[in-house]
Amino acid sequence: MDSSEQRIKIAIQKSGRLTDHSIDLLQRCGLKVTRSKDQLFCYGENMPVDLLLVRDDDIPQLVADDICDLGICGLNIVEEKRLKMGAKSDAGLFKQVFELDFGHCRLSLAGPEGSEFKGPATLQNKRIATSYTSILEDYLATNNVSAEIVYFSGAVEITPKLGKADFICDLVSTGSTLAANGLVEVETLLNSEAIIIQTQAPLGKSKQDLVDRLLQRLDGVLQVRESKYIMLHAPRAALAKIQSLLPGTEAPTVLPLEGTEDRVAVHAVCRENVFWETLENLKAAGASSLLVLPVEKMLA
Repeated sequence: MDSSEQRIKIAIQKSGRLTDHSIDLLQRCGLKVTRSKDQLFCYGENMPVDLLLVRDDDIPQLVADDICDLGICGLNIVEEKRLKMGAKSDAGLFKQVFELDFGHCRLSLAGPEGSEFKGPATLQNKRIATSYTSILEDYLATNNVSAEIVYFSGAVEITPKLGKADFICDLVSTGSTLAANGLVEVETLLNSEAIIIQTQAPLGKSKQDLVDRLLQRLDGVLQVRESKYIMLHAPRAALAKIQSLLPGTEAPTVLPLEGTEDRVAVHAVCRENVFWETLENLKAAGASSLLVLPVEKMLA
């Protein structure tokens, strides 16, 4: 078999809000890459993994067609393409395998300030501008609402001012763009984040083993994103109180301190942010010699 067929191909966004996050995440999993001159391909130097940098809305199709084994893109793109392919009887050609906890946004309905929205029925016979026609169509059908969907691929938020639509359906992050255009968010259709999808085509044992290994590393990287390793000294009598103050931790490691019977060393991995207030509360409970270290990698 051609050795190139054993290499994992991952499609990621060429440019946009997910690009740097995606590449950084894979590099933190140990992948070293060299970019091609045209900046459309990254060759894995130390692992048989290559990256294809493409338009984000092409990623689900590349995975569905088994051109790429994995893809990283927003759930909003995946759901839109899934519905479109479902209409073409091509559903099920990729599967979601991992949520990546970045690229958070939401696909929402919005209308002009002062407009009333009393649920989906408000949209009856209205014009709604969006580039997410399949998701909006599914939402309207689910709620038995008949409305005109106006496809608009550019700045959707300007369509009400142009008299092209009564409402819009678009991605919202902070809401500042809506406010700048005199719009208010009225309903969330989908909460989105970056995810990994995988082709449904069989990969073969060696490829699947590599994919599983990569996903295990991703899980290890994501688990420690906010994690910290805390070391401290404490009186034995204060252990219960101190453990209750350690954020997001399981049972800590407790070690005897040489030369003393009533004091111990406590080591714990905290899977939540450790704030100054946390350290101050631990100190007030009797802890001393507190040390907080970042956690780079972890395998459960």
